[in-house]
This record gives sequence, structure tokens and C-alpha cells, in this order.
Amino acid sequence: MRITEAARRLGMSPRMLRYREALGLLPPVRDRGAHRRFGPEELAAVGQALELERRFDVSPAELAFALRTLTDPVVAQAVRDLGVRIGRIQAPRRALDFEKEKALRLLRNR
Repeated sequence: MRITEAARRLGMSPRMLRYREALGLLPPVRDRGAHRRFGPEELAAVGQALELERRFDVSPAELAFALRTLTDPVVAQAVRDLGVRIGRIQAPRRALDFEKEKALRLLRNR
């Protein structure tokens, strides 16, 4: 089906579907004429995204960014670094740090 029919079935405007496509929230399926075609799988994917947005109270742009952090290691690292800096994520412990902490505990217990 074409975008107008898919939008009607999903309860949104074709413009909102195009916005979701621009964000990367739609599977890349087009026919020979470069028109987007929607089948059951594409409708299910949009429905799943809508459910996640409702469930976690996020916007389509926020969901798209979350997907980007899962697929782009550079973005994931930058977000992780920010999380550590603002205290929302604990810094990963290195083996040397673990051994140092262990030695300090042993010294304190003497």
C-alpha cells in the first residue's frame, strides 16, 4: 500500500510517516518508482515504534537517537562519557583499579 493508506491505518498523517522515515524509524522499502510501499512488516515496525514511544514517554526523535546510540559506537561512547561525567553511569573499573582498591582494603583491615 502507499503512504496515504498506511498513514490512515496507523492513525497518523502521511507527513508524520515521512518524518519518521527521515529519522530512520522505517524499514527501507521502496518500489521501482521510488515510492515507499507499506506491507504488514512495515506497519508492524511503525506500530512497535509507537508502542515504545508511549510506553517510555519519548518522542520519535528521541527513539531515533536511542537507536543511533545502539548502532554507532562513536555516538555510544560519547553518550557513555557524558553519563559518567554527570554521574548517571559509573566509570568502568579497570583491573589495576580493582587491585589497588583491594590492597587499600587489606591495609585498612590490619
